[in-house]
Amino acid sequence: MSDPTRVINLSAGPCALPESVLHEACQGLINFNGTGIGIAEISHRSPEFVAYIKDVQHLIRTQLDVPQTHSILFAQGGGALQFSVVVLNLLARHRLLHPDLPESERVLDYVVTGWFSDLAIKEAKRLGGGRVHTVVDARAHSPVGKFDNIPPHAAYTFSPAPALIFYCENETVDGVQFSDGADPTAPTSFPFHLLPQDKGLLPLVGDYSSSFMSRPIPRLAEHAVIFASAQKNIGPAGVTVLIVRNDCLPDPDAAAALGAQPVPGTLAYKTLADHASLYNTPAVFAIYVVGLVLRRLHALGGVAAVDAVNRRKAAKLYEAMGEGARKGLLKARVEEGKGRSLMNVVFDFNEKEVQDRFAAGAVERGIKGIVGHPLVLGTRLSIYNAVTEEQVDTVMAYMRDFFAQL
Repeated sequence: MSDPTRVINLSAGPCALPESVLHEACQGLINFNGTGIGIAEISHRSPEFVAYIKDVQHLIRTQLDVPQTHSILFAQGGGALQFSVVVLNLLARHRLLHPDLPESERVLDYVVTGWFSDLAIKEAKRLGGGRVHTVVDARAHSPVGKFDNIPPHAAYTFSPAPALIFYCENETVDGVQFSDGADPTAPTSFPFHLLPQDKGLLPLVGDYSSSFMSRPIPRLAEHAVIFASAQKNIGPAGVTVLIVRNDCLPDPDAAAALGAQPVPGTLAYKTLADHASLYNTPAVFAIYVVGLVLRRLHALGGVAAVDAVNRRKAAKLYEAMGEGARKGLLKARVEEGKGRSLMNVVFDFNEKEVQDRFAAGAVERGIKGIVGHPLVLGTRLSIYNAVTEEQVDTVMAYMRDFFAQL
């Protein structure tokens, strides 16, 4: 039964969670799987939790069709921590593969399409250990120098043999996202066809934090690492899901002996894999909630089913946003055909006073979390998996009522 005191939560993260999952999690806090011990109290090495974490892995593997060539791991911290961790691990791998290569020839490729991929490339430069190369920067393809587009394929310049190729699939700050890959020639698709074709297994890294389990992942098997912090679509903050190709679990000590930067033990992908993500106490409660969310997702028909719902939700909000734009009230952060996000619908009213009134009126209607990222403000409607189509209809109705009053 729905709680009438709950509001529509459109926050960009932590995300809305299904109400049924929250009720189930409350019961788990008292008694996890009939153990008589709450999930926040139980040993992570207990047979009940070990079985549970294996089931969570299975739910991810089956719903995303993850091949056995890849391990599914759970790391502490968020996606931003992986900006460092993935560099250290893939540089260690590269050192083992090419021990005599000069540092200047260890190249890290970055596709920069938004605030988070820009943060990632800055972290790579801070860590050093190779030459950092910008494959493309979306700001160079914007008439106003902003992250408001997916750049054209012709603009990408991948290195011939990089140690890492990084991209962020969905950028939450401005609402920019690569298309789903169904049409690889689509101008907003990730240009897989431009990646080095004759270098064996590619070190391709995808940050899927804000779209994980919202739709299938294009060419998942070709990725070296996919990571996703949980708090956007599948759980509370504190745990990050990793899908790591098994050749990208390098021995950090062997790599360090050859001159690679040391990788802290708890941050080494090999450590996580060797200990089934239980080397030290993981984020037990967060993993528990992730499992509950994934079980519900499976019951609903999996990522293909929720993808269809997400497309309808986004279409409705972009339609309403377009009505406001045609009236001259607001401007879309990302124009149609330039890589609009299915997860984050972002726009700016022409006047701050109107923007503030819209946000205040939303709260009065029981709609919260719509003010944009502190860096850029504006309005951001985040419609992750748990936001229902009925809730989106309510938001759409409010938008139209508000526009009619101006």
